Amino acid sequence: MNSASTSRRTVLTSATAAVGAVAFVGVPASARTRKTFVLVHGAFHGGWCWRRVADLLEERGHKVFAPTLTGLGERSHLLNKDINLDTHITDIVNLIRWEDLRDICLVVHSYGGWPGSGVVEQTRDRISSFVWLDAFKPEDGQRGFDFASEFSRQTLIDSAARGEAARPAPKAEVFLVNEKDRSWVDSKTTMQPNGVALQPIRLTGAREKIAKKTYIRAPRYPQPAFDKALADCKADKSWRTFEATASGHDVMIDAPEWLADIVLKVS
Repeated sequence: MNSASTSRRTVLTSATAAVGAVAFVGVPASARTRKTFVLVHGAFHGGWCWRRVADLLEERGHKVFAPTLTGLGERSHLLNKDINLDTHITDIVNLIRWEDLRDICLVVHSYGGWPGSGVVEQTRDRISSFVWLDAFKPEDGQRGFDFASEFSRQTLIDSAARGEAARPAPKAEVFLVNEKDRSWVDSKTTMQPNGVALQPIRLTGAREKIAKKTYIRAPRYPQPAFDKALADCKADKSWRTFEATASGHDVMIDAPEWLADIVLKVS
């Protein structure tokens, strides 16, 4: 090899490295380390509701999973009377195990706080951080039915009295979804299995042992259980807290950019 070709190769290699270095400097620090997110939806919803947030996280180089729980969304054809809280816990646990996910940031919304708490019990060694997004924060032995909103509780009672497996979804306006997206949300929501709200959860305190814990409250949406959860987390220095003041209950739909920034910040 002559000295001219060697010099050309050296120049090209140096130029390529320089371009890569400059490009990397422009990338936010949060995006330089690839993270793994598991996003868990709430009642009546499905993995579809996370699409905007998932896109934003994936565009920044992160790995994102947004499973749909059994009996909801595109899995609504599996709806049956045997679905209970353990079913939804297993949905997420199996995703984590079969995909061999580790160092996870678990983000749960609303009802998702119930199966999410059970997931932490079984996979605590794989979860490095979590975000409770306007979500229930249950204690051992509690049931979702006992903390449901008046509307949700009454529809469950009526549905169960008729021997039905599930109750219908409320309109998107009940969740204070922005007007532009209400028709879209109404076209995607499905019936919520009754059994998940009737089974007491079994917890041993694993959730509190996760080092990075965050609670986000959307205060415009009325739910006393969420207000209490926020107050409890504010009083506990091991939790970080935020408020989505410009959003309805479905923060991932109303404020996806804001939410993506927060979960990257705290994960």
